[in-house]
Amino acid sequence: MQRKSTFKIFVLFTIVLVNTGFLFGQNWVVPAEKKAKASPFLFTEVTSKQGEAVYTKNCQSCHGNPGKDNALKSLTPQPPDPAADKMQKNTDGEIFYKISEGKAIMPSFKNILSETDRWDIISYIRSFNKSYTQAAINTNASTSSPVKIRVKFDSITKKLIFSAKKATKKDSVPVVDAETEIFVMRYFGNMQLDSSQQTNDSGIVAFSIPEKLPGDSTGFLKIIVKMNDDATGEKSDTFKLKIGVPTIVPGLTANRAMWNVVSKSPVWLLATYFSILLGVWVFLIYVITRLVKLKKLGKETK
Repeated sequence: MQRKSTFKIFVLFTIVLVNTGFLFGQNWVVPAEKKAKASPFLFTEVTSKQGEAVYTKNCQSCHGNPGKDNALKSLTPQPPDPAADKMQKNTDGEIFYKISEGKAIMPSFKNILSETDRWDIISYIRSFNKSYTQAAINTNASTSSPVKIRVKFDSITKKLIFSAKKATKKDSVPVVDAETEIFVMRYFGNMQLDSSQQTNDSGIVAFSIPEKLPGDSTGFLKIIVKMNDDATGEKSDTFKLKIGVPTIVPGLTANRAMWNVVSKSPVWLLATYFSILLGVWVFLIYVITRLVKLKKLGKETK
């Protein structure tokens, strides 16, 4: 009896603990400086239309049509309706942070959508709030900020070292505390290398590179670097570096494949096709010969 009571208490405690953790897990804590982040441009009918196109392609499948309360109900927690108070009470900076970083079932879009695309989505979302007043525009942030990124490869530590400076009227200064990520270009998208880092006080950041990373036939790799901070906005650059392993990659139509021309189709597929074709002809010839025999037998019985 005592064991049963202890077991019930344990189960009840576990349920409470899990539910409490789940509820607390839904509290999306946004850093204060991110809450105050403002758009670098004015929200207009044009930016709202652009945002609608981006939203429809990337967000509508989960969040539904704004104002229609038709979000995907099979998800837990259910994604909020963008036109509802739950989302509209957030600052622009909070929405931008959540779109960028993601959490739990909400994916991160900072490596999928440009900074402009993310602000356009917010412009579209705000078009459903008649009482919304846009905060002061962050004129310091600009995707066209004069930022120069340089890169070098340290052959000893096997690290890529990036340095970033922004031009001023008199001189150039380091881009400090800029969130930086690097990717290697692949056939079907970009593969992230190492975790995201922040530039130091000298505007420098270093990334580890996997050993024996396949390159082209001469060992070159296309490395994409993305930097983002409140002062300079989003900056992206591409470098072609000879730091990979020379690899000869056959073209998509070089080998036998199902999508290739007939002469390069898989042998098993050709064999199957001709076997079926031969079987059909054999069956037709058999049917015809049987019909001829039946006809002869009919004449003989007469």
